[in-house]
Amino acid sequence: MITISRTFTVAAPVEAVLAYLKDFGNTNAWDAATRQTTRTDDGPLAVGASWHNTSRILGVTSELTYTLQAVESDRLVFVGRNDGATSTDTITVRPVAGGSEVTYHVELEMHGVAKLATPVMRIEFERLGDQTAARLTDALNRLTSAA
Repeated sequence: MITISRTFTVAAPVEAVLAYLKDFGNTNAWDAATRQTTRTDDGPLAVGASWHNTSRILGVTSELTYTLQAVESDRLVFVGRNDGATSTDTITVRPVAGGSEVTYHVELEMHGVAKLATPVMRIEFERLGDQTAARLTDALNRLTSAA
């Protein structure tokens, strides 16, 4: 299993951060690997909402279906699945002076033949984790300028 975690602070308040991140479609703006994420159902952004995500990693296109599994006062959990992998993305947001502390934690389990790529994928996910944290920080900080 590949585990990546990044913690950073942003100027936006907890409520704004959680509202923005609850829509997994916003990964189009900040996820370094995402090429396209689209909502696959209708209705409120609540447990059970789902998205189709297309990402490109190491030159390979991967498609996962993500489902919002948990919504709490300080935490969101999304689970993405396809035949080759399961990704559990847990986002925790806590208030700090001047904004929010965000922890983005990903657990990626490769399945079947794809499991052979785990060592290489671990290195790539570390790199993508840094890029995504920087892009997500920028996107969340823009929430304060938009308010």
